[in-house]
Amino acid sequence: MIASFILGFMGSFHCIGMCGPIALTLPVQHLTGARKLAGIGLYNAGRISAYSVLGLFFGWLGRQLYLGGLQQWLSIITGSLLLLLVILKSAGVRLTKGRHLPGVFTSKIKSLLGSLLREQRFSTLYAIGFLNGLLPCGLVYLGITGAIASGDVLKGMLFMAAFGAGTLPAMAGVTYFSYLVSLPVRNRIRRMMPVAVSIMGVLLILRGLNLGIPYISPVLTSGTEHVVENCCHKPSNQHEPHQ
Repeated sequence: MIASFILGFMGSFHCIGMCGPIALTLPVQHLTGARKLAGIGLYNAGRISAYSVLGLFFGWLGRQLYLGGLQQWLSIITGSLLLLLVILKSAGVRLTKGRHLPGVFTSKIKSLLGSLLREQRFSTLYAIGFLNGLLPCGLVYLGITGAIASGDVLKGMLFMAAFGAGTLPAMAGVTYFSYLVSLPVRNRIRRMMPVAVSIMGVLLILRGLNLGIPYISPVLTSGTEHVVENCCHKPSNQHEPHQ
């Protein structure tokens, strides 16, 4: 969970660039004091709730891969791809043209989000945050890989919730103090993103290597092995019949 929080915090200044315009148009700028804080809290609670729902789903998906005995290889391959991504980016290779995959789902979310923002009502802040959390984002995709690698529904949810909590300081700050974070500061912290991605890639690879290191590289066994073991194991209190 610490790794996911750090990932969210490191990437939060990327979030300012992507989601900052939404945060700056929230119906809280005219408010003051506790009501403004409450509005910002509602918006960010919506975002973190959306991340948690994604964590539930992808944690469940990771659980299915775990039961199929594929989690170990998935963890190693995902970690390796993250490291390759960092290397290619540092070499100046342009991987995309800056567009996300189009889809009816994304278009619907953007349409609903636009409608809620135009209403400028305090009561819509949670929904605005939730919908914002569902928009396509490379940083969220990175968090999702960790949720899948967790191989557990609850752990996946907690991973993404911690990720969302990591983005909270910067996102709340840019909403409350729109002048707080200058462009040079954002650029310096954004340059640390490859470090965060590399750390996560290494952790995923270590997790898949089954080195027996608690929390970092625990021994992963497939769910099918547990089923076979339980079916074939003879209870210790069962005695052989006397002849």
